[in-house]
Amino acid sequence: MSGKEKTRAKTEQAKGKVKEVAGRLVGNERLTVEGRTEQAKGAARQAKEKIKDLFKR
Repeated sequence: MSGKEKTRAKTEQAKGKVKEVAGRLVGNERLTVEGRTEQAKGAARQAKEKIKDLFKR
């Protein structure tokens, strides 16, 4: 996995976690859902990069 994409995926997951927790704390369901969505995007990006790495070998 390229370092740039790996960092991007991890950052996206971390931002999503922060949004989710913040949404729960203030009782904002929309923010909570946005956070979960960002985490899912980050996980999907990470999985895509891992698959690409498998085919490079």
